[in-house]
Amino acid sequence: MDTGDTAWMLASSALVLLMTPGLAFFYGGMVRSKSVLNMMMMSVSALGLIGVLWVLYGYSMAFGADIGGGLVGNPGQFLGLQGTFGGTYLATEGGPAADIPLVATIPATVFVAFQAMFAIITVALISGAAADRLRFGPWLLFAGLWATIVYFPVAHWVFAFDGVTAGADSAGGWIANQLKAIDFAGGTAVHINAGAAALALCLVLGKRRGWPKEPMRPHNLTLVMLGAGLLWFGWFGFNAGSAVASNGIAGITFVNTLVATSAAMLAWLLVERIRDGKPTSLGAASGIVAGLVAITPSCSSVSPIGAIAVGAIAGILCALAVGLKFRLGFDDSLDVVGVHLVGGLVGTLLVGLFATTSAPAGVDGLFYGGGFDQLWRQAVGAFAVLFYSFVISLILAYLVKAVTGLRVTEESEVTGIDEGEHAETGYDFSSLRAGGGLSHSSLPPVKVPAEPVPAGKES
Repeated sequence: MDTGDTAWMLASSALVLLMTPGLAFFYGGMVRSKSVLNMMMMSVSALGLIGVLWVLYGYSMAFGADIGGGLVGNPGQFLGLQGTFGGTYLATEGGPAADIPLVATIPATVFVAFQAMFAIITVALISGAAADRLRFGPWLLFAGLWATIVYFPVAHWVFAFDGVTAGADSAGGWIANQLKAIDFAGGTAVHINAGAAALALCLVLGKRRGWPKEPMRPHNLTLVMLGAGLLWFGWFGFNAGSAVASNGIAGITFVNTLVATSAAMLAWLLVERIRDGKPTSLGAASGIVAGLVAITPSCSSVSPIGAIAVGAIAGILCALAVGLKFRLGFDDSLDVVGVHLVGGLVGTLLVGLFATTSAPAGVDGLFYGGGFDQLWRQAVGAFAVLFYSFVISLILAYLVKAVTGLRVTEESEVTGIDEGEHAETGYDFSSLRAGGGLSHSSLPPVKVPAEPVPAGKES
C-alpha cells in the first residue's frame, strides 16, 4: 500500500462525490421555479439509492471476476463487499505490517468508494431529460433497475482491467481488454451511457405540456453557474483520480481536463456570438460541461494541444446539437442528449484522431500516423454502449410505465411538480407562509424627516 496514492484517491473520491450536488445545482437552476426541488431531489436520491446498491452487489457486478465473456462480473464474489476489507489495519509496535486487500497500491475499499461515486453521478445525469414531468417514485424504480441491468455491466466492460479488481483472476471487460478501446474515465460508461438512457426516457415520457411553444427558460442562472463551477472542480478528481495513483498520469490528465474545458467554453460562446448575437452565462456553463464530458475518455491519450482541439470541437458540436431536439421533436428538457451523449461520442471518437504515443496511453491516432486502427476500436466501443443503453432503457421505461405509471398528473405539472410530489416549494414569497420571514406588518415604521423651518420663523 502506498500512502500517497491512498490519500490522493480518498481526496478524489470526495471530489467526485461533490459533482452530484453540483449537478443538482446545475439542473435545479435550469428548470422553472416550480420544479427546482424535484430536480434537485432526483440527483440527491441517486446518492442514497445507488450508494446502497453498490455495496450490496453493484461493485461485484462491475469488478468481480468475469463470468460472461467480458460482459459482467460475478455478482456474488464481493456481495456486501465481502473480500474487500479485513486483515490487520493498524500494526502494533514491532508487529506485522497492515495486511488488507489492495487494488493496485490502494486499499480495495478506497477503490470501491471511488467507483461508487461514478455510479451515482451517472444515474443522476439521466434525470435532466425528464424534468417537470416524471414522478419521484417511478424515478427511483427506474434508476435502480437501470443501474443494475445497464450501468453495472457496462462499467465492467469499460473499467475492469486485468489486475485492477481485488482478487479477480479473469480477463476483465470486453471493451477494455479485448477491444482495447481507450476510455480513461468514462466517456462511454458514464456519458454515452447516461445520454442514451436520457433519450429513451424522454421519448417514453413524452413532451412537457406547452413545449416547445411556451417559454421554459432557466429560473436561476446563478445556480447554474454555481453548479458548473462545482462540476469543474469535482471533475479533477473524476479524471485525474482515474489514474488510481498520485503520479505523472494524474498530472497530465489534470492539465488536459483544465485546458479542454476552457477551450470548450470559449468555443460555445463563439457559436452563440455568431448565431445569436450575444454570448450567455448559460452558454458558458453548458460549454464547461461539454468540455468536461469530451475530455473524460481522452485525457490520458492526447497532448495538451490535442486536449484544446478536443474541447474546442466538442464546444462547437454540442452547441449545435442542443437544437436538434426542436427539429426532431423529442423533449430533452435540460439537453442531456446534446451535451452528454454528443459530447461523449465526440470525446471517445476523437481519441482515434488525436491520440499520441507521447501521452500515457501510448497509442497514435490517425493524425499522428496511427492509421484507422484506434478509430474503429473507439467507434465500436462507443456505439455498442449507446445501442445497449438505449434499447434496455427503452424497455425499462415502458415496463415502469406499465406497472406504476411515469408522469405526474396534469394538475401537478401545471401548478408545479414540487408541490405535487414533495408538498414543498423552492421559494415562498407569501407573508402568510414565510415561516419567520419579514412581512409588511412586522417592518418598523418609516420615519420621514420634517422639513427644515426657515430662520426667524421658529415660533
